[in-house]
Amino acid sequence: MSDERLASKAARLRWIERKLYNNPQGLRVMDLAEATGMDRRTIYRDLGALEDMGVPMWQFEGKFGINREDYLSTVRLNLNQTISLFFAARLLAHHSDEQNPHVVAALEKIAASLPDETIAKHLSNVAAQIQLRPTRREYILVLETFTRAWADRRMVKFSYWASNRDEPEERTVAPYVLEVSRFEPASYVIGHDPLRNALRTFKLERVQRAEILDTEYVIPTDFDPYSMLADSWGIMDEGNTVTVRLRFSAVVARRVKESTWHRSQEVIDLPDGGCELSMKLAGTREMRSWVLGWGADVEVLAPTDLRAEVAEHAQRMVQQYQ
Repeated sequence: MSDERLASKAARLRWIERKLYNNPQGLRVMDLAEATGMDRRTIYRDLGALEDMGVPMWQFEGKFGINREDYLSTVRLNLNQTISLFFAARLLAHHSDEQNPHVVAALEKIAASLPDETIAKHLSNVAAQIQLRPTRREYILVLETFTRAWADRRMVKFSYWASNRDEPEERTVAPYVLEVSRFEPASYVIGHDPLRNALRTFKLERVQRAEILDTEYVIPTDFDPYSMLADSWGIMDEGNTVTVRLRFSAVVARRVKESTWHRSQEVIDLPDGGCELSMKLAGTREMRSWVLGWGADVEVLAPTDLRAEVAEHAQRMVQQYQ
């Protein structure tokens, strides 16, 4: 820590609080004193101040730590930051097909803490909408387990029912990141699979049960999920980059051009009022349903396998309505 940061007690308390939270095994007073350049008596007073502020502290065998299960974070937002949070909450409500009590509780707490009554009321309404949806307790327990394992850097053993299998199988993973899909109400864990000795992606809705193991792990410093998924349409990286070219009719061209569908996209206007959308993607399996959603107003120009898949689905749809 710099002398400038240490000049403020409030900044020092925030630093100590963050340090303790991210070291679940706890830290000694002498470690904190050395890191901050303060004497031990000051650190003891700081720890007492944190406890007086409501931070759930623990002390054991000369170490101090924070009870992460009871810890409540504090965030202060201005008006424009608050409306950004409201947009995120609305997207979450659209994305959720079942009730997550943690989402409901988080939105209710945020709403209760906001001074702006208009936005607070709408956040409360979003929480109420989600609360009306059915709850699948098994999924919530799975999500809680993977969340704790990810935070504590511990392996997870779980029973996984893959879409291409008749029975679930026992798997183990070191969670590197939790992620949600852009186009479906689903959550995933991406991590190291010791069975395959490679990174793998598992859909949490397909996990039957999960338990945290005592085995700890370290996330590689070069692991960057956002760069890894940058070329994906959703959550999957199929290992090969393909160029997708789609021709849209004039009926939907304006709608297509209104949005950025992928960071690599290029749009060309066509003489008939339509447009051509080109993208470089790490596979096309996840985007097929999105393409089909445009109906007869889109034609797949490339790649040939995606064009064939869409054509087959179109033929099957025609047969169903004959």
